Amino acid sequence: MQIEYSKKFQKQFKKCPKKIKKKCIDNLAVFSEDPNHPLLRKYALTGKYRGCYSINLGGDWRIIFDEDKEGISILGIGTHSQLYK
Repeated sequence: MQIEYSKKFQKQFKKCPKKIKKKCIDNLAVFSEDPNHPLLRKYALTGKYRGCYSINLGGDWRIIFDEDKEGISILGIGTHSQLYK
C-alpha cells in the first residue's frame, strides 16, 4: 500500500507540537501495517470530508486521509476545530 502525503499535511505537521509529531509517526507506522487496527479508532467522515476517514491521535488531534485502490492520501493533521471548521 502506497501512502502519499499532501503538501497541506506536510505544512500542518511542521507546526504541530513535538508530542503530537511523535504520536503521528507512531500511529502512521501502525496504520501502514494494519489500517483497521483498533488503536487508531478509524472512522468515516461526513460533510465536506464525506468519503474520507479520520484517525485519532489522542485528545483533540486527528489525521484525515482518503483511501482508494491506488493507496492512501494523507490530507491533513490538526485539532478537531482546526480541521472541521
